[in-house]
Amino acid sequence: MCRLIAYKGTPLIMDDLLYKPKNSLINQSIHASEIEEPLNGDGFGVGWYAPEINYEPITYVSVNPAWNNRNLKNLAPKIKVECMLAHVRAATEGVVAESNCHPFQYKNLLMAHNGGIEEFYKVKRHLREPLSDELYNWIQGQTDSEHIFAYLLNHLLRSGQPINPESVMDAFEKTFRDIKKMMTQHGINEPAYLNIVVTNGLFIVATRYVSDPQEEPLTLYHSEGSRYVVEDGITRLEAPEDNDHAVLVVSEKLTEGDNWTMIPPNHFVIVEQSLNVRIRPIKD
Repeated sequence: MCRLIAYKGTPLIMDDLLYKPKNSLINQSIHASEIEEPLNGDGFGVGWYAPEINYEPITYVSVNPAWNNRNLKNLAPKIKVECMLAHVRAATEGVVAESNCHPFQYKNLLMAHNGGIEEFYKVKRHLREPLSDELYNWIQGQTDSEHIFAYLLNHLLRSGQPINPESVMDAFEKTFRDIKKMMTQHGINEPAYLNIVVTNGLFIVATRYVSDPQEEPLTLYHSEGSRYVVEDGITRLEAPEDNDHAVLVVSEKLTEGDNWTMIPPNHFVIVEQSLNVRIRPIKD
């Protein structure tokens, strides 16, 4: 079912997010603790932004297990990030291939997904039907995640609105409504779990969502504060230095403690460019 982490805030070293916490994303790739399947060894990916060079993100994906990737281990202590999205994969839909590794990139947008649509083959063609030629041909892989992203992008780009948190949330709500309708029409009775993060490096919009409100969505937390620090595997958010501020959105708590807030079921968490955090219900 995968695990993910998103960060926006004062620039810090990637290694502090991916490796150093006691329950880091790398550790979650081999022993996730808040989901039934503990192993997420079917590839990984990380995307980050270097706005001083280009507004489109850098992405690095691999089919190797994250815990055993020498290149990532070498790169992470040498890259400073102010916005990052990373993901470890437990394959459900699609073979183990780089084209199926998250995060998926469309121009300056990144997307990662934790969850899935059961019996995805029943709705795959219907998700593709309304896509523009550009988005239809943009899809490279087989996952439900990439198809959901393309469908969301189709709503977003056709709206004619500027790309901002409000327009992204509107596209999410339309996408979720349409997916629920397709599932009903094609006899999919198992719920769809759709914890999804989208960012353009300036803001983050994430969902904690399940299509059946009687079910509990997969876990998703956020933590915010002045300055992110990790020492001896323990993460904390400390008092500010200058204009420091940091926000994390994660599938699992990186360490024990009370500085993690579970996102309510079927809600958005929005991290504004200002780093203000909002929680808002998903209207589906």
